[in-house]
Amino acid sequence: MKLLVMHGPNLNLLGMREPEHYGQARLQDIDAALNALGQELGVDVESFQSNHEGELVERIQQAISGGIAGIVINPAAYTHTSVALRDALLATAIPFVEVHLSNVHSREEFRHRSLLSDCAVAVVCGFGPDSYTLALRGLASHLQQGRQT
Repeated sequence: MKLLVMHGPNLNLLGMREPEHYGQARLQDIDAALNALGQELGVDVESFQSNHEGELVERIQQAISGGIAGIVINPAAYTHTSVALRDALLATAIPFVEVHLSNVHSREEFRHRSLLSDCAVAVVCGFGPDSYTLALRGLASHLQQGRQT
């Protein structure tokens, strides 16, 4: 089984960007941990990061022909603004988990609204880098058990 982990805008700056919200872990550290977890779970993990909405949409669309069974996505700022990401995820019908490093509900009011969460299998937030590993474990289990969203 192949799972895609997607990182949205500014996540390439992890480790130096607002550590009070996002911690000290770098994106490559998170991806390495996810690859190791994927091996433990018996799934292939591919990671993709872009600061550009259109590139994220295109990668979601490519997931159909790429044999991707599920997506873990941290849409970052696009969580609150991107109808295009929502539409791409709905169009592909690939199960996905929305993930955030920080607890978006304890932050600014505009971060409380997600355009994706009502379509997601689950949402994991507030556990720092562990948000990703919890999401990957949950999505793999969900898919392996054949649950319906």
